[in-house]
Order: sequence, then structure tokens, then C-alpha cells
Amino acid sequence: MNSTIPKAELHLHLEGAMTPTLVRSFAKRNGMTLPDDIYDDQDRYIWNDFPEFLNSFDKASAAIRTKQDYADLTCFYLTEQAKAGAIYVEIFCSPTHAADCGLSFDDHLAAVVDGIDRANKEAGIVGRIIMTCVRHIGPDVAVKVARETVACGHPYIVGFGMGGNESMFTQEDFYPAFKVARDGGLGCTTHAGEVQGPQSVWDAIEKLPVTRIGHGVRSIEDPKLVETLAKREIVLEVCPGSNIALSVFPDYGAHPLRKFYDAGVKVTLGSDDPPFFFTSLAAEYQRAEEVFGFTPEELRGLTRTAIEAAFVDDGIKADLFAKL
Repeated sequence: MNSTIPKAELHLHLEGAMTPTLVRSFAKRNGMTLPDDIYDDQDRYIWNDFPEFLNSFDKASAAIRTKQDYADLTCFYLTEQAKAGAIYVEIFCSPTHAADCGLSFDDHLAAVVDGIDRANKEAGIVGRIIMTCVRHIGPDVAVKVARETVACGHPYIVGFGMGGNESMFTQEDFYPAFKVARDGGLGCTTHAGEVQGPQSVWDAIEKLPVTRIGHGVRSIEDPKLVETLAKREIVLEVCPGSNIALSVFPDYGAHPLRKFYDAGVKVTLGSDDPPFFFTSLAAEYQRAEEVFGFTPEELRGLTRTAIEAAFVDDGIKADLFAKL
């Protein structure tokens, strides 16, 4: 079934899409020696909990040094997804992370755009960019990222989001950044309800101009919140493989994907940081069918929801719907 179902992804961190093979090739190209505790001999990234995952992520993504690296990573991810039936992917890009690699906002953007164009030409897949701020770096840097994002006005940048450590600062602290983004015509999403409970989702939907929530799965603990999400048609970018890998839920039996769907909450499937969480977009769709009991028609519905919730214009949406 799986490769025949068109797929769309709204929750993918670019650096988190880097496989150990790419890490090695970038490190070699950039003349770097890698620490030896990034991955094991089975090419699985080594980490045990959320802080260790973040550390592993940083060590691996330190291999990214140049525009070429960002372009190749973007093109690689998108073309691989196209092989598995993906027609559209929104990529979370972090200018702050690129700056750590010594790349300017413009160079980082140009590289990702190059990768998107190459993948579109090679595989027909459409990729777009959500520029993100990093929560634990704080609200001031977030405003700077939002201003740069809006000022550059590149047509491939369709949204603004926030990732990072959910336990630091409040959602409301980032309202100034999100206001800049929204006033600049960008769609908005933020991570909430993953590590932190339902209150973090309430904070996001009450204090920020967001139409989507990254993860949001802990909302299931508050029936009133589930009802509100359904009523307001706020879309949850759900990443079950990531949630299980990070022990947000003990197992798939406890994961609320199906409960949200049955309660009328709009949900989509994402892979988050796929090689780190031993998953892929195709695996998420397959799991939705085999573990959560979604029919092929319902899976197409998840893709339809993702396209409807995507931050692209109606013309591109019409093209994507035609592929469904």
C-alpha cells in the first residue's frame, strides 16, 4: 500500500534529517575529525534521553559547515521522500544553527533553496521553508530571526516556528517575534505539548497567532483542550515515532494519534528528526495503518489535511490536491 499513497510532511528539522552516512561525508569534505560516540557500529545515533538527544544532534550537525552541505542535505532528504511517495515537505530551518556553522542568513537560505530546486527538478517534490527560532536561546534572538525572515521575503519561506527546550521561557515571551512573522504574512506554528503537558498547548493557542502545533500530543490529558483544538481546527503535527523514541508515551498502544483523529482533531504525520528516532515519513504512514488502524482512504485524508494546513498559496495547494 504504502508507496502508492501520496504523503505530505509538515514537521521535519533539516539538521535532524542527516544520516550518519551524510555526517561522515560532510566531515570528510570539510576536513573534520568526528567524535567517536555519535553513532554505534549499526549506524544508530547514540543517546538515552532528551538532553542526550540534543547533544547527539549538535555533535552530528557540527559536520555541516558550508552552503554545499546544506544544499546537499536538503536535496538528499527531499529526493529520498519522493521515492516513498511524498509530494510536499515543509522543512524547519534554523538560521541560528547556520550561524553557529559560520553561515549568514542569506547563505543558509540560498543553500536550502538550491536543494529544494534540485529535488523538484529531479523528483517533482515540492519543498518549502519554515524559519524557526530556538526557544532556549530566548525571545530577543527570536525577534531578530523573525525580522530577518520577513525582510528577505523569499517566496519559499512560507512560515515561522519555534523549537528547542520547552521548559524554558513561556510561549507568550515569544509573542513579539510571532507578531512580526504574522504581520509579515507568514503562517505560524510552535512546538508545545511534547515534553510539557496540556497547559503548554493552551499557552500556545491563547497567546500566539498559531494555526498549527508541533506535536501537541499531551493535549490528550485535557478533554476540554481536545474539544477546543477540534472546534478551532488547530492542526497537530504529530510525530509518533519521535514520541515513542523520547518516551513521551511508553508504547504505541498508549499513543493518542487515533484518539485525536476520532475526536475530530485535525492531525498530520511527521518524522521530526528521522534518523535520530529510527523512523521515516514512510514508516509513520505505515505505522498509522498497521498499528493505529487507519484505512488507505483515511491515510489519504491525513495527506489532504497536511496540504490544507500547509502554509503555501492556493495555486500550489491546487497542484498538490490534483496529485491526490
